[in-house]
Amino acid sequence: MDIKATALDFGPMHQRMDHYVQENILSCCATLVMQGQDIVDYKTFGYMDIETKTPLREDAIYRMYSNTKIVTSVALMMLYEEGLFDLDDPLAKFMPQFDGLSVLKPDAQSAQDVVPAKQMILIRHILSHSAGFSYGFIEPESVIDQAYLQGGLNVLADSSIELEEFCDRVARLPLAYEPGTSWRYSVATDVCARLVEVLSGMAFDEFLQQRIFEPLGMPDTDFWVPPEKASRFITQYSPTDLFDPMKPGLVKVDDPVTGQYNKKRALLSGGGGLVSTVADYVKFLQMIVGGGERQGVRLLKAATLELMRTNQLATGVSVAFPMWAMPGTTFGLGFALKESLQEQEPASAQGEYHWGGMAGTHSWMAPNADITGFCLTQRMPGFWHPFSHEFKALAYDIAGN
Repeated sequence: MDIKATALDFGPMHQRMDHYVQENILSCCATLVMQGQDIVDYKTFGYMDIETKTPLREDAIYRMYSNTKIVTSVALMMLYEEGLFDLDDPLAKFMPQFDGLSVLKPDAQSAQDVVPAKQMILIRHILSHSAGFSYGFIEPESVIDQAYLQGGLNVLADSSIELEEFCDRVARLPLAYEPGTSWRYSVATDVCARLVEVLSGMAFDEFLQQRIFEPLGMPDTDFWVPPEKASRFITQYSPTDLFDPMKPGLVKVDDPVTGQYNKKRALLSGGGGLVSTVADYVKFLQMIVGGGERQGVRLLKAATLELMRTNQLATGVSVAFPMWAMPGTTFGLGFALKESLQEQEPASAQGEYHWGGMAGTHSWMAPNADITGFCLTQRMPGFWHPFSHEFKALAYDIAGN
């Protein structure tokens, strides 16, 4: 990667990120900062594998998990630009299995405590996690997540069914709430992936390769890691204490050779299935901050990306997780949006948009500061971890306008 020479001193950031590795909180870390479309800093820390102490490669392959969602959202909005749908079209117009849905009663004790849904799911709802779907693992004791698990919809554990069957199973379950009335992290982006297939007539992975990855020059981004690239695939770890993010200690949870990415999978998860490299994914980010264009290759109009950065949630609704707070955050068409500043955040952070993956791959774009940050590790869970917050704060301090 070409790194633009500047007078900026990223030393303090590098020291702090290396600290997390040395303290055995992270096995590895890679950080990248851009001003505009120019890369002004890139650094790697730690190991491909702790046990062998193999240094982290610059061309290492990462499990991107929910960073996949931004790619899927861009893919669907490319078809929006082609006039194949309107955001207020009912999802059932193209996927009839989502007609005539039911919704859980507010006091539901089981998945059978339902009433007919009053509203239809619109396409803008599946792009903004406001359709009423769920995930199955975020609140596993809840009625809705129990229904997902019993319905064979654990995307982290089962990739043996194709998108069509996956969506059929989702449509057979009740909604958690009336479409458009709340926000809940969910399989909605996997439904978006199936909609890409329906509208384009192409398999989802083929669409991404032909319409996004090949035009941008992203040869290492895919839904699996072939044998010839296995040596570049990072081992994934989890903390020994899931409830204390700063407690040292890691345990291996996914091996590059024997893990789930060493063969092609039936489920092309638009919500979390991609692997990629820093060099690949930064090209995608450059396209986004470039208003839909990178080095003469245009995927989207600038106006479409602006629309994607517009809040789609109902008045008073914001992004929330049971395990961590994301205050002042709403959601657009594929991006979380910073609607209000929190304590100690610079004024230039207003308007930031972002998302990340469960193993700690987080990208954020701050147009008012003219910077983009990309921080990656392979720690499950690693999204919304103190290391990513510290990286962001230091990036604003060092490089933000």
